[in-house]
Amino acid sequence: MKASLLRRFWATFSSYVIGLYASGLNRFRIVGCQHLPASGGVLIASNHISGYETVLLPFAVQWRHPLQMVWAPAKEELFANPLLGFLFRSWGAFPVKRGRDVRAGNTLSDLLATETVMLFPEGTRHKDGALGKGNRGVGKMIYDTRPVVIPTALVGLNQWKFPGLGQRAEVRFGAPLDFTDCYELDDCKETHLLIVERLMAAIAGLLAEMPSK
Repeated sequence: MKASLLRRFWATFSSYVIGLYASGLNRFRIVGCQHLPASGGVLIASNHISGYETVLLPFAVQWRHPLQMVWAPAKEELFANPLLGFLFRSWGAFPVKRGRDVRAGNTLSDLLATETVMLFPEGTRHKDGALGKGNRGVGKMIYDTRPVVIPTALVGLNQWKFPGLGQRAEVRFGAPLDFTDCYELDDCKETHLLIVERLMAAIAGLLAEMPSK
């Protein structure tokens, strides 16, 4: 899936407008963006605490690398409204059906070969800020596609109200994870669990470094 220069410009412009609200009127802090690759297959794997992160994570990436598309799977209900569906698609989101969605899975695999993808390994939002368990399917996807995996942690956004002023939040990108030893293991449930558990441990480590919000 490729994006035209016009679409990349639109996605970046939109994220900067959103970022003005987040970092200008509020206090959204970005840490560790030097870990974000400028190109190539990249998986940004983050904890999931709020709906805001679906627009603020792309802003954080594009602040470092303007015009870089950040693709993201999203539940198909969000695309029910034609206007909103068009808007979400223009920003890089694509619908995923509940349960096993083979087409969406193939799209993810294709994107992870060359593009930047945002994903929430927990699979569901935890509004209390607690970190849940990672989905084994994410471990399988990493094993199959072998992208650069950037563990990412978010705090504070679950406390935000819209509109608001002076609200604090932080996103922290960690160094890429090395799964070389896992890739030498058999393609099986145990290996996939090992990968996703290591990923979630890295996210937990980043959360432990951050001030509580």
